[in-house]
Amino acid sequence: MIAFNFEPKTKMIFGINKEETVGSLIKTYGKRKVMVVYGKNSIVQSGLLARVIKSLKEAHIEYVLFGGAEPNPKLSHVEEGIQKVKEENVDFLLAVGGGSAIDTAKLIAVSYDYKGNPFDFNDKKVVADHALPLGVILTIAAAGSEGSTSCVITNDKTHCKKGFNSEYNRPVFAIYNPELTYTVSPYQTACGIVDIMMHTLERYFNPSREIEFSDELALGLLKTVYKAGKVVMEKPNDYEARSTLMIASTFSHNGLTSIGKNVSMPVHQLEHALSGKYDFVAHGAGLSVLFPYWAMLYYKYDLPKFARLAKEVFEIQGEDESKVAYLGIVAIQSFFHQIGMPITFQELGVTACDYDALLALMFDGRDTIDSVGQKLDRKKAKEIFMLCAKEEVV
Repeated sequence: MIAFNFEPKTKMIFGINKEETVGSLIKTYGKRKVMVVYGKNSIVQSGLLARVIKSLKEAHIEYVLFGGAEPNPKLSHVEEGIQKVKEENVDFLLAVGGGSAIDTAKLIAVSYDYKGNPFDFNDKKVVADHALPLGVILTIAAAGSEGSTSCVITNDKTHCKKGFNSEYNRPVFAIYNPELTYTVSPYQTACGIVDIMMHTLERYFNPSREIEFSDELALGLLKTVYKAGKVVMEKPNDYEARSTLMIASTFSHNGLTSIGKNVSMPVHQLEHALSGKYDFVAHGAGLSVLFPYWAMLYYKYDLPKFARLAKEVFEIQGEDESKVAYLGIVAIQSFFHQIGMPITFQELGVTACDYDALLALMFDGRDTIDSVGQKLDRKKAKEIFMLCAKEEVV
């Protein structure tokens, strides 16, 4: 275990109708005017936005609305939000939704008074040293952005999709009402399940000692999400399963399952290139396709860890570590397909893949990306993309 500092500052507020307390909660921070950041029409149609506004009014907090966040959130929309913050003298951001609304709000929060291009933070040309405070009302269990240091944005001029990490990205609070997730579509629910598992798997497969604390947490989280995910896909209004997925979303990505480890997420880098180039690709769906093929190329570099995952999460037995590890990868891919996720580019809707463009977006001046056992270079990345483009499965 390496040396670390870990200070997850996000206050978690869980329970039915807790979103109705958001006004009084923001008031405790002494703020005057809130900008509510959200997506399209779902929170309007469900009545959630009206309940949020009512709570803000009851707490005598001014507000301004900023809708339009979309999947794979865009830099151009962030820039519109920054302008609105300045015009309205906003001093608090409230994201209502999932990762798209939250990440949009995060980049607005750290760059609202920055003179350059906000994407400079994602390009790591500048480092955040302050931010507007941000709260979250979560409506989907998926990205984990409600408790993470991460902020992923797509530059819609260049199609470059990048994330950056900063403690200033962590929301000051997140409100969880599992009932708000009941109306999430089966497809988006499944995308969320994959995203939660992938945030955990990518951390698990970073190097660790035999009895690494974070690995134990990761395996426990994966087992729980695997079980809850199957329940939710059959019973969308199962309160306990929805609750489990919401909380797992946060703990999969707030750093707890990688505490004491160096972290690289090669499959996320592959997917960011994919959905940066092909904007219609949902993040979870892209990960569902890519992970098994990445794993098939890399499991030989850490057989004990891959085999342990197969045994503890998917209950695969056997003495041959290589065979058990392989069957574990097949089990993961089968589970993703079982819950309605694509497992090939064809199923994803990517029928004519531009490999050169994907590689250019992915590496962006770099030669390699850290991965299990052996660095991921352009040759291996292209091999993974090409495997995904085949019709046959693992």
